[in-house]
Amino acid sequence: MLRAQKPKPIQIVNKDILAKMWKATAIRQQQQQLPATHRGLNAKLSTIWMLLVILMSLMQMPAVAAEFRAGLAGDMESCSNEGEEVQINSIQNSKCFKCICQNGFVKCFKSCPLIDDCYLLDPKTSGTCCRRCKGCIFRGVPYASGDEWSDPEEPCKTYKCIASVVTETIQKCYTQCDNNQLTAPRPGECCATCQGCNLNGQTVAEGQEVVASIDDRCLVCQCSGNKLSCAKKTCPILQCPKTKQKQHANECCPRCTEQRDFVPVIGKCIFNNKVYYDKTQFTPDRCTNCTCLNGTSICQRATCPILECAPEFQEEDGCCPRCIVAEVRSVCSHQNNTYMNNETWNMGPCRSCRCNNGNIRCSEMRCPQVKCRPNEELTVPAGECCAKCVETAGTCTVFGDPHFKTFDGKFFSFQGSCKYLLAQDCYGHNFSIRLTNDGRGTRRSSWPKTITLKLRGLRITLGQKLRVKINGTRVMLPYLEQQAGTAHGHGHNVSVERLPEGGIMLRTELGLSIEWDGNSFLQVSVPAQYKRHLCGLCGNYNGSGRDDLTGRDGRQHSDEDVWHFANSWKVGGPKSCSRQRENVLVAPACNKRRTNFYCRPLSVSQVFGGCDSRLNPINYITSCRMDVCECPTGSCHCDIFAAYAHECRRLGAQLPDWRAATNCPAGSWRRNATDADFLGNSYYGEAHFLRYGKAAARRHKQQQQHQQQLQHQQTRLQLQKQRRKHNELENEFNKKHVPNKFLKPRAQDRTPPPIH
Repeated sequence: MLRAQKPKPIQIVNKDILAKMWKATAIRQQQQQLPATHRGLNAKLSTIWMLLVILMSLMQMPAVAAEFRAGLAGDMESCSNEGEEVQINSIQNSKCFKCICQNGFVKCFKSCPLIDDCYLLDPKTSGTCCRRCKGCIFRGVPYASGDEWSDPEEPCKTYKCIASVVTETIQKCYTQCDNNQLTAPRPGECCATCQGCNLNGQTVAEGQEVVASIDDRCLVCQCSGNKLSCAKKTCPILQCPKTKQKQHANECCPRCTEQRDFVPVIGKCIFNNKVYYDKTQFTPDRCTNCTCLNGTSICQRATCPILECAPEFQEEDGCCPRCIVAEVRSVCSHQNNTYMNNETWNMGPCRSCRCNNGNIRCSEMRCPQVKCRPNEELTVPAGECCAKCVETAGTCTVFGDPHFKTFDGKFFSFQGSCKYLLAQDCYGHNFSIRLTNDGRGTRRSSWPKTITLKLRGLRITLGQKLRVKINGTRVMLPYLEQQAGTAHGHGHNVSVERLPEGGIMLRTELGLSIEWDGNSFLQVSVPAQYKRHLCGLCGNYNGSGRDDLTGRDGRQHSDEDVWHFANSWKVGGPKSCSRQRENVLVAPACNKRRTNFYCRPLSVSQVFGGCDSRLNPINYITSCRMDVCECPTGSCHCDIFAAYAHECRRLGAQLPDWRAATNCPAGSWRRNATDADFLGNSYYGEAHFLRYGKAAARRHKQQQQHQQQLQHQQTRLQLQKQRRKHNELENEFNKKHVPNKFLKPRAQDRTPPPIH
């Protein structure tokens, strides 16, 4: 069960310091009754003392961001509605967390703005979930840290608030297009724009930002409305000292590396651990002028000019660099290639260059930070620079006696022994997959026997022992079908090949794939384009598992009514069933100790490399216990282990050799296993869990009784030996130390008279 972890207490200001502050305030109030000369001197001393106290408190308040976030601790809670939001009211401050069901576990996270580079934090108040960076007040209007705005009357004058410091600067514009493609700025805009979003011969996507020059990463271009505008702004003034700043690679401006709590000082500004009175002017460096106004530091800093020369031809000139006069060339050389003036070339999907009067100016795409949802993965499309969130393929898994995990993550078990529609494109009718189950001589259980994929004019059957048939004819692997419009081709690119870890993989040009181990495990993967287009036992693939038990007639069934749901998707006649009559209502009688013994490795984290922290094994444990009840081969639990390991690998887990650890070799379904194959393995537990059957129980009881008798006999012999030794010692003592007259003579042995 998830529970809120009690946050560590954070001491914002030391109690002794507060006492000194209150004492200083009381002394200052008493000193108001003193003469003017004494009062003025004491006022100055009191002010100095107050500033020293504030500085001391600031020095005692470094905080780590992790301490501000109330974490969650405890055991992860199981869930069944995959991908859906879960409401957990039992955790403290539950409104601050968002919880979803992912891989069978309730995963909770706190969505708060990043404050890792904020030097001054607002004090946390009750009822709030997130810590926030200290904001600004500018001309009576409050702004949050990170806000950026421009002057309505002077669009080129921009302001940015960072941790109670407002940086005022005038941005500088930059254009690279010809005059006939240049559009003058409209009212409220600062810079002219170029028609078409192209830079150095590279197309800039709508809303995409590009660093116009990798030598000056503060010069940024942006595409908006098929127009490209470029401008340079100065870096915002930071609260933290230079020693607490760090410039990351490929970034324009430095960041603060520490965080500190903010102690409200009314009418005063805190800057670089110093306190300034209202309307006080100060200069953090020779290029910056600041003024304290209403607790906010308003700072002006000029934006350095945009230089056309390379960094090796620049020198410092006061606050900004300048170009050194150099020879103007008309060609550029790069990697043994010569480029003429204004000629452009690409250096990959992220960077393009231009020859500018002998200097190479390269631009680079700026990729935004992307956070993907649980059903998405971060990928870089071919030919593009930035990664995107792409919805992962839907997967439906069938394993064991058979258990189903639908495209939307719904688990259910169904032991019918007939032929069923597993998955089908119910709208475009591009494909259908049929599953045939086999009872294998049991009364209630069944296992997958064959899988048949039907495309237009093509029927592929995957059978036991990895046999593959195409339109009824067995083929050898690998198999490739690429012909179209001929007697042998069927208009589909299809391949079937063996996998290195065992099993076979069927792939189609539709993006559909089927993995089959030749025994009881299969997994169907379909691309996201088939979302909400499917039907069958694998569900409708609409993102919600709640309606996956929808029958052919459109009626939704409950978990207790799985049999009617599954039979609604039955195809074929009675000959497709391996049992003429199904024992639906009769539950198999299981030995609980036996099932616990065989399924125990799923509960041992080290067997599967700690995958139980990624994927909840509870559904697989339940499936294992069901399969062990009526297992014709003695190794049905190994099939469940293989299904769990397969899903762990799909989620990116690194697995140890679980087969060697559990005595489940690859292809173990080819032979029958006995209890002796798993006895003595510590991952399965104690061997006495295998006591099942009356004869075995009677033999075990007799063995226990025999062992008890042996123990009692040994105990009696030891007691008799101790008694004899005690008697011998006593007799020896008496002979040496006790006079004979005190000893009672022993009567002579007499033979009784004969009985007549």
